[in-house]
Amino acid sequence: MIEVGPGTPIAPPGAGIETPEPPKGNGIGLWVRDIVISAAVSILIITFLYQPVRVEGTSMLPRLEDHDRLFINKFVYRISAIHRDDVVVFHYPRDPEKSYIKRVIGLPGDRIYIDRGRVYLNGRLLREPYVPEEYRDARSMAEVIVPDDAYFMMGDHRSISSDSREFGPVDRELIYGKAVFVYWPTKDAGVVE
Repeated sequence: MIEVGPGTPIAPPGAGIETPEPPKGNGIGLWVRDIVISAAVSILIITFLYQPVRVEGTSMLPRLEDHDRLFINKFVYRISAIHRDDVVVFHYPRDPEKSYIKRVIGLPGDRIYIDRGRVYLNGRLLREPYVPEEYRDARSMAEVIVPDDAYFMMGDHRSISSDSREFGPVDRELIYGKAVFVYWPTKDAGVVE
């Protein structure tokens, strides 16, 4: 060893340098291991966090179109509350084998009535910038008080949407995800608001 300065040892070139050994095992074994790990992580993500879904129908136009593909967050409502204006996916109350995607309009305890297409929430006209004029309708509905642990849902394309105006408020236990991001087609890609 050559000393440079007091107490600083330095190794001569090529002496005592350790190089890491390449991982043991053949390429196929490593490839299979990586595939198994990736599959397990994907299953965990799809089961507990995010799930891809396909929109069927046009009740959420203009933001969500028929056959759009999007991710829903299945975990968010386990740790936080459902908010008004969230776009959620839930089991259809009359046939839990089917899923619907709608916007949350009323929360538990809210009073909702509709007068010629205008939605009133707790006595005040609800501002709904997500519903273009051409998608509004003239239906009316008597006042409903949203029960505890239930939510009033409506589609953004009001003139064709089957929603809580027909099947009533949706029980919390039927809601299983929040629409987060459209990924296909790319022209529609973006955050769901």
